[in-house]
Amino acid sequence: MKLAEALPLVLLACTSLLAGQNPPQNPAPAKPVEDYSGMYSFQREGEFVQLTVEDASRVTGFVSRFGDSESDRGAFLDQFFKTGKLDGTKLAFTTDTVHGVWYEFKGTVDRGEGKTPANEGYYVMKGTLTENRTDADKKVTSKSHEVVFKSFPHEG
Repeated sequence: MKLAEALPLVLLACTSLLAGQNPPQNPAPAKPVEDYSGMYSFQREGEFVQLTVEDASRVTGFVSRFGDSESDRGAFLDQFFKTGKLDGTKLAFTTDTVHGVWYEFKGTVDRGEGKTPANEGYYVMKGTLTENRTDADKKVTSKSHEVVFKSFPHEG
């Protein structure tokens, strides 16, 4: 048999083999990504962090806190995120400087003890918060401590 005569038979055999195979299985559906966006407690009563997950990894938001220096004591100050990143559950952000103070957070955001989003602590941010201060002589001092910030109840 010549190659030209055999080629259609080989193609027919290959097509028959492929047609008899099981169709490809769909991979298991990807686990839905949690939306950690919302308001979380901050250091003192009445203060909070607004966290907004823009896409899979970009995070925006701000810290809203009471001033504690001579010039701003008791005033409400908003410090927007200068940088923010979410990698899975790993969260990091740095705020802009307001009145010589800025914050850095490095830790995680994940499910908490709340049963539903309508409960406080449905999500929690856990990690290290560093408060940086610049004095009049441009000297920077930093204080770090471990924190747990709970999400505020979210009405769905």
